[in-house]
Amino acid sequence: MFGAGGRAGRRAVAEAVARGHRVTAVVRDPARYPELAALGADLVAGDATDADSVAALAAGHDAAISAVARMDLPSSEFYVAAAEALLDGLGRALVGRMLVVGIGTLLETEPGVRVLDAPGFPDEAREFSLGHAAELEVLRGADTDVDWLMLAPPPVVLDEVAGRTGEYRIGGGTVLADAAGARPFSYADLAVALIDEVERPKHSRELVAVG
Repeated sequence: MFGAGGRAGRRAVAEAVARGHRVTAVVRDPARYPELAALGADLVAGDATDADSVAALAAGHDAAISAVARMDLPSSEFYVAAAEALLDGLGRALVGRMLVVGIGTLLETEPGVRVLDAPGFPDEAREFSLGHAAELEVLRGADTDVDWLMLAPPPVVLDEVAGRTGEYRIGGGTVLADAAGARPFSYADLAVALIDEVERPKHSRELVAVG
């Protein structure tokens, strides 16, 4: 699990451990995340933009999840570097499956129109979204044996405190319309969707909405 210290990463680690998986939780500074070790994960330092680091840490694993983020670097620079290093390192480590936590602004509201393309979309948010878009293009253009999937949650702030329900919808590249009475989507249920796709893959080499 790369980016294990973030909001999505922590929930994914907890979900995977609860299901009995052995999880390696990769962060830049393990001293900042003792709660991950307390969950039962193997907490290690690593760099998702360094293919050698990725290959060494991923050896012997069946799948990888990337929920990495850096706010101190240009978005396009970071996400492109991470995508390239992860594909290279996981390929060398013979890890066959990679799930990437994307961003809902890449989803379409109508054919050919992404959320980030809407008139008046904030410039700062657009720049960050374009980093994820560049990451997706690296994945789509890669000649790789790694079976990747990018999951994009709704283009809203996810619920950080709501508990796990195990309920979600998934599929397609468009924003999922809210059902009547729908609850805000939570990080806990995003984690359920991620681990379900690790255990029982249903989507491959595409961007899919989850909500």
